[in-house]
Amino acid sequence: MANVCTYGRFTHAIVRGVPTSFGRGGEDRAEEGAEPAAATVDLAKAQRQFGVLTGALRQKVGLQLIEIPPDPELPDSWRVEDVAVIQGDTALITRPFRLQRRAEAEAVRRVVSELSLTVVEMGAEEGGDSGGATLEGSDVLFTGREFFVGISDHTNYRGAEVLADTFRDFAVSTVPVCGGARLKNICSMGGPDTIVISNSDGAKKTLRMMEQLTDHRYEVLAVPEDAAANCIYVRGANQRDFLLHRPAEECPESMEVGPRNERTLQ
Repeated sequence: MANVCTYGRFTHAIVRGVPTSFGRGGEDRAEEGAEPAAATVDLAKAQRQFGVLTGALRQKVGLQLIEIPPDPELPDSWRVEDVAVIQGDTALITRPFRLQRRAEAEAVRRVVSELSLTVVEMGAEEGGDSGGATLEGSDVLFTGREFFVGISDHTNYRGAEVLADTFRDFAVSTVPVCGGARLKNICSMGGPDTIVISNSDGAKKTLRMMEQLTDHRYEVLAVPEDAAANCIYVRGANQRDFLLHRPAEECPESMEVGPRNERTLQ
């Protein structure tokens, strides 16, 4: 997504279609607790869900969609969030952990350049030496006030340092990813100053670290299922607020979660 006006206010969304090779890249097998990808992949379902997502972004939220065609040579490229972190008029092109995924960045680089954003290449600093940095966007949580970067199997401390060097107007804190493969598997923003987080023991451990590192006040909404903790808040046209989340059948217990589950992180 590009061209942030106020927190959660977007004009564009960048998406990439689900390729026919979906599930063959090994990424799903890296998720904690996941079954082998061959047993769980449903290409038709993934493509239907992609259609629902793009329809909602375009028709309900009112964003201008930029759709990058799927590439069967890049099975994990539908995770378009991983290869760029965008804030304001700056786009940081990241460096995924798996070498096979780094080719995904080229198409996204072209798109953000066409949007007239300032493009920063991870690995271009220090004469092209990345210093072993790895960073994936699904380990990056921007709250509107600061960044939290999850240190995981996909993102390391050097990657967090590059992000901090790129977005110097914001504090950047690193936190361990406990109980999930990526930070956004266990927490995301549910609105301005509201963090939605899984109620798992691992997620609670990550949250305690966030509490120790922040100077800001956030409301925290705990949800019983990890799937419900990964959502996207968007302030759409006419100042309407939208929360994009998994369908009810994937997280039925979280659909009824409300104020009784909220507390303050300070």
